[in-house]
Amino acid sequence: MVTPLAVGDARARAAGLEFALGDPADPANPVGYAPLLAADRAAERFARGEELLDDRGVFAEFVPTELGGRLDSYENLVAVLRPVFRRDVGLAMGYGTMSWMAASDVWLAGTEEQREWLAGLLLSGGKAAIAQHETAHSNHYVRSQVTARPSDGGLLLSGAKPLINNLERAGALVLFCRTDTAGSRSHSALLVDPGALPRDRAVPLPRHVTVGLRGCRFAGIDFDDCPVPASALLGPLGSGVTTALRSFQISRTVIAALAVGAVDTVLRTAVGFERSERPGGRSALDPDADRASAATTGAFVDLLLYDSLAVVATRTLHLLPEQTSVYSAALKYLLPKLLTETMYTLSTVLGSGIYSREGTLGIFQKHIRDVPVLSLGHAGSAACQATILPQLSRLARSSWFREEVPPASLFRAWEPLPALEPERLRLASGRDALSACLPAVASDIRGHGPAEQALASLAGVLVREFHDLRDRVRALESDGPPVLFPAAGFALVDRYVLLLAASAVLGVWRYAREGGDPFLADASWAAAALHVVARRLGARPPALPPECERHVRHEMLLRFGAQLSFDLYNTPVCG
Repeated sequence: MVTPLAVGDARARAAGLEFALGDPADPANPVGYAPLLAADRAAERFARGEELLDDRGVFAEFVPTELGGRLDSYENLVAVLRPVFRRDVGLAMGYGTMSWMAASDVWLAGTEEQREWLAGLLLSGGKAAIAQHETAHSNHYVRSQVTARPSDGGLLLSGAKPLINNLERAGALVLFCRTDTAGSRSHSALLVDPGALPRDRAVPLPRHVTVGLRGCRFAGIDFDDCPVPASALLGPLGSGVTTALRSFQISRTVIAALAVGAVDTVLRTAVGFERSERPGGRSALDPDADRASAATTGAFVDLLLYDSLAVVATRTLHLLPEQTSVYSAALKYLLPKLLTETMYTLSTVLGSGIYSREGTLGIFQKHIRDVPVLSLGHAGSAACQATILPQLSRLARSSWFREEVPPASLFRAWEPLPALEPERLRLASGRDALSACLPAVASDIRGHGPAEQALASLAGVLVREFHDLRDRVRALESDGPPVLFPAAGFALVDRYVLLLAASAVLGVWRYAREGGDPFLADASWAAAALHVVARRLGARPPALPPECERHVRHEMLLRFGAQLSFDLYNTPVCG
């Protein structure tokens, strides 16, 4: 059951977990890199890591406080799980993140009895699995090969789900299945106990070993007129798509925000390698040293840019839940576009060391294999673009350059949050308050230093890009139907997501000046982040003042030496 650690706040729990995991490079650490990588090579779950998480009662983080757990805000959930993602994405996903994703649907749509039953299972250390992926249809979850038809007051399941993480040891399974032939109410969600299904009607399928997340146990199940009671339905019959789309807003945000932990480790590994190579004969004037320095400093900026949107999107779940559908999809879309590319750039720092599967360099390669898996399936780039695309026309008509600036608390990590009100989640709201920060802050940048001047100039460039985006959306709308054609619309979604990230950066910087981390209150990192956005948009901004890069690099090396995280939270880390 829940350990005494539950009485502490999320920061204390996160710090306690970080230091319980210990120095990853210590060969004597039972949850360090050596045993972790050995488990990965054997394609087995990291048992010692899971035992430690059990001892810390981490399973309680997935259960709402009203059901006896610790889940009171999604920012707290992200804070507590980032140390686990820093250590091993596979451990985090296999141990409990997938259980939480399954449980999210139950917390949203389940009856009181279903919620209490699943809470009891998770709080006793049990696992839950979720069956959404459709590998035969590019993971398009609304093309389910599992059907459920009425029979004797219950349902009969037929068809197969080939790829389900943790199915072999799950005490609960959330299953998406087709209950009608067409329409928006064609699918339903079920909550079943896999152990209670008749074995001749629910046949396990062999395990699949994947390139990423090798330690996770992906297996399948084949149903043949398998009976389940009508009470297994999550919500009304035909409500599965609505439940999934609301749940995705939460899961996309949280999983994408957690990925920062893994990239933190990748950056830390690259910085350590760069510094260890310099004393071995590399001159500070060596071109390779210059390239390595630029790669690590640029990666730090990329991480701060991404985490700005991650913090804002996570806090939006509580503060502006009606607008979450756009921000959650934007963040998840940016994951492979920015963080995965950043990891590949950092691999150039390691050279041939990237092929190592041992020690500190081994974890670098493992994270490069694991993190891209987080972007697959229903949460992939195309799916996220398809979530935003139909909303662009309405946003351009009624929201952009019309909204009030969102509350300051949206940008202040760790500031208390109201309880989540899931009934306020909307599939589309036609509103976007975050983007209001871009013109508002751009018009109010003060200061005569090189960094402030660069930030003001870059913000002005991006405001013009935002006006251009609105004009392009309106032009497409006037030439065709209200819903934009994908060929043109997908390119506009890409630009919109980058402008949202820039808006988040300006909001974080703006309100950090009123008190908080002195580094975040300085214009250097914000100017560097906006410079990245401007270049990705195809603009040709002038080079940043040298002071900006020096300040950002100094902060990165300071955090490396002081063993502090590279994200916005700037928390102590081990190793």
